[in-house]
Amino acid sequence: MIEIGRLCVKIAGRDSGKKCVIVDILEPGFVLIDGETRRRKCNIKHIEFLEKKIDLTKGADRKKIIEEFKKLGIELREKKAKTVYTKPLKKRILKMQAQMEKKKTEKEKKAKEKAEKKKTEIKEKLKEEKKPEIKKKTEKKEEVKKEVKEEKPKKT
Repeated sequence: MIEIGRLCVKIAGRDSGKKCVIVDILEPGFVLIDGETRRRKCNIKHIEFLEKKIDLTKGADRKKIIEEFKKLGIELREKKAKTVYTKPLKKRILKMQAQMEKKKTEKEKKAKEKAEKKKTEIKEKLKEEKKPEIKKKTEKKEEVKKEVKEEKPKKT
């Protein structure tokens, strides 16, 4: 009675009352079933065998089982492929990128401010160093002007 391809009805669990087929015999007392139920290991005490048998090979895939059930006139519900819902992940990535960009711009601003401070400090130091030279130059110019003024009246 227990053979691969045997049509059964599950009598226990959340899939009770649903038709299934034996896909593989796993160990004494346990079989692998698939069909209107989920594909899973099942105790033979939880299934009731029917007289019908389907031509299946050991470990047949879901597509083959669906085809065989359609031949019997039993419509199986197609299982939806699991899709990964990536929207939160995209949001998280975008948020992280925005934070990284913000940190980067803050670092750049700080670096620019430091560079500007250094430039102004250097300029101030240069001005302070040049001030005595400028004073000397201006003093010399003033002396030259005085001499020129003094010499002009003598010539006339």
